[in-house]
Amino acid sequence: MLLDNQEQFIEAMSKDFGHRCQDDSRIGDILTTVSGINYSLSKLKKWMKPKSRHIGILFQPASGKVMQQPKGVIGIITPWNYPLFLSLGPLTAALAAGNRAMIKMSEYTPHTSTLLAKLISEIFSQDKVAIVGGDVAVASAFSALKFDHLFFTGSTPVGKIVMKSAAENLVPVTLELGGKSPCIIAPDMDPKTAVSRMILGKVLNAGQTCVAPDYIFCPKDKVDALVEELRDCYRTMFPTVQNNPDCTSVINQGQYSRIQGLLADAEEKGADIIPLNESTQSNASRKLPLTLVLNSNDTMKVMQEEIFGPVLPILPYEDIEDVLHYINDRERPLALYIYSFNKAFQTNILERTHAGGVCVNDAAFHVANEDLPFGGVGASGMGSYHGEEGFLTFSHAKAIFRRGRISFASLLFPPFGKTIHKLVYALFIR
Repeated sequence: MLLDNQEQFIEAMSKDFGHRCQDDSRIGDILTTVSGINYSLSKLKKWMKPKSRHIGILFQPASGKVMQQPKGVIGIITPWNYPLFLSLGPLTAALAAGNRAMIKMSEYTPHTSTLLAKLISEIFSQDKVAIVGGDVAVASAFSALKFDHLFFTGSTPVGKIVMKSAAENLVPVTLELGGKSPCIIAPDMDPKTAVSRMILGKVLNAGQTCVAPDYIFCPKDKVDALVEELRDCYRTMFPTVQNNPDCTSVINQGQYSRIQGLLADAEEKGADIIPLNESTQSNASRKLPLTLVLNSNDTMKVMQEEIFGPVLPILPYEDIEDVLHYINDRERPLALYIYSFNKAFQTNILERTHAGGVCVNDAAFHVANEDLPFGGVGASGMGSYHGEEGFLTFSHAKAIFRRGRISFASLLFPPFGKTIHKLVYALFIR
C-alpha cells in the first residue's frame, strides 16, 4: 500500500502542513515505515517461536516455555508530526503480534487521515484495522475505551490525561512522549564536525520531531565558532526559506504563533535571537528559518518547554559537571546526544545520565534503526517499541509449566515435618 501510493501520501501530508518537503515525507514517514515492515517480516518467525526456560531441580521432571500471545485489540493514538510513521509503525508491531487495532488520527492531518482510512479499508476489514478521525472530544472518548493495550504518542501533559483515562479500565499503556533533548559538545569535538552530525536531526520536518535536539551545551570558548558553523551549514542546505520546496512549514497557525511566542519571550528577557537565514518571515507560508537563542536562562519559556520547532538555544559551559547537574536536575529527556570521539567522555555521560535513547556523534537516527528499542523514561514516556520490542509490547508473555506422567510433587503434601520437608528446606532455603 505504501509503495503503490507514495505520491498520494506525500501530496496529502503536504496539504496538511501547508507545505511539507517531499523528502521530509519520504525519509521521515515512508522509508522508516517500510523499513519497519520489512524488518518485522524477516524476523517474525523467530520472535513468535516459544522460548524454553530453565526449570529448577526441585520442580523436575518438567519443562518450561514462554509463549507470546496476542493481547487482543490495540488502541493507537497518533500525533500530527509524522502521521504515517507514528500510526503504521505501531500498527506493524500490533499486527506482527497477532492483534487487531483501532487508530485515532490527529485532527491536524485530515488529508492524510482520509487517504489512509480509504487505503487501509481496501486491505483490512473494519473489525481488524479501523481508522478513526475527529477532534479532542473523540480522542477523549477513544482513550476511555476498554482496549487490551493503549499506545499513545504525543505531549507529556496529554500523556498524563490518556494514562488516567486508561487506568479507569486497567488498560496497560505505552506512552511515547517528548521533552527537552540535550546535545553535549565535548571540548575535544570540532564544531564543524558536531554541526554536520547534528543539524539534520534538528531541521528535518522543520524541527517538529519528538527527538529533535532541543538545546546545545557547548564549551564556552567554542560558542562563536559553533554559531558560524551552524549559519554556514544551514545556508548551504537552505539558501532561501520562504519559496524553498525543501523547507517544511510549521503545521498550523497555532503552532506557528507558539514558536514565535517562545522567541518573543526570550528576547524580552534578554536573549540574543539569531535567525540563520534573513528571509522575510510569512504568516501565510508558516516557514521559519532555524533560529539560535544565545544568553538564555531558566526564566524563559524556551528553556522550560519542549520547543518542537526550528529554534535552538546554545548554552556555554566550562565544567562538564555543571552540564551533568543541569540535565539530571530536570525531567528525563526522550533523547540525549553526545558529540565526542573521547571514549572516556562518552562513557561518563552515558553512565551518569538518563534518557530514552542516545546517539553518539549523530542525532535522531537511533529512531530509524529497527533493531533498537524506541521509548522514553520518566516524563518522556514509558514502554518501548520498534523491532522485537514492539512485538513484545503488544504480546502477553504466557508462562507454561508442563509435567508429563511422572511427578514427585505429592512428596511435599502434608502432614508437614516429614524428613522430605526438612531435606528440601535444608537444601533450598539457604
